[in-house]
Amino acid sequence: MSRERGPRRLRRLDRSALIAASLTALSLTASGCVVVHGEREILPSATKAEATKALEEFTSAYNKADKAYDSSLDADYVTGALGDIDGARLKAGKAVSPGGNAAHTPLKLSDTKITIPKKAGWPRWFVVDAAGNKFGSARWVFVFTRSGLDEPWEAAYLTLVAPGDMPKFKTDKDGWAEAVPANSTELAVPPSDLSKQYAGYLKEGGDVFADGRHTSEWRADRTKAAKRPGLVSQFIDEPLTSGDYAPLALRTTDGGALVFFTTRYYEKRTAYAGTSVPSPGKGVEALTEGEVKQSLTMEIISNEMALDPKGSGKVEVIGRTQGLTSAKGE
Repeated sequence: MSRERGPRRLRRLDRSALIAASLTALSLTASGCVVVHGEREILPSATKAEATKALEEFTSAYNKADKAYDSSLDADYVTGALGDIDGARLKAGKAVSPGGNAAHTPLKLSDTKITIPKKAGWPRWFVVDAAGNKFGSARWVFVFTRSGLDEPWEAAYLTLVAPGDMPKFKTDKDGWAEAVPANSTELAVPPSDLSKQYAGYLKEGGDVFADGRHTSEWRADRTKAAKRPGLVSQFIDEPLTSGDYAPLALRTTDGGALVFFTTRYYEKRTAYAGTSVPSPGKGVEALTEGEVKQSLTMEIISNEMALDPKGSGKVEVIGRTQGLTSAKGE
């Protein structure tokens, strides 16, 4: 099963801690280079040119990795939930098709909108909303983060959403957006609590979240899947809230926030006595330890986008992207 922080991430966080203790942040202004304390000063997370370059570098690396089914080609450009999902996808693809992805089509983004918040401290981050040449008219929404001056920008979240679901963000006179603190109590649910609340909702239901595809309908789908001919499925949901999985929130024009957060869940399929679990397919088998006989337990990382209203009201989950990261057969 995956862990919240791998060796590479721990090394990165250790380096960032040292950097934060010994270096100051640099802010480019119209008058030149000004040295300030990045952990205290409220600054734009990036320049528009820097964010554009980060997106271009990510897209190039992502396409190379997808074509070769080689996660080493974009490992430095992904992290968090997207890093887990993308890495497992490429690993499975390589196992099934060692020669690479014969169906590869390069990802091309257009109508790109970049929203950069002003904030103090690390991580710095920004949001990209773009049209893609895959999955119809869906908008591709990325969150790029970095935890120190010497670190590359990495895509931590990727969610596909319907064009009409994207909210408008509050910006100042210079076009900079507003990051909402994770512990903000002015929203219906503090961003730091959304992952836990969502995991609890999927198990017990409740009135925190509005009905929709990623809430009430998903719970109904699970109920149907729980008992099928010869097979029982069980679900366990867990919040992920620290490190590269920390929630990030951006103020919307109505006073609420668009929140990005992560959950992890397990689905265990158990066959009735005298039968065996049906083959899950080569892609799943490539990520499975042990032999699938009586049961198969799958670990799935899921990242969500939600509209968290100001004051009170129900949280609306407008996007969810998930992927199998590991499995165990017994």
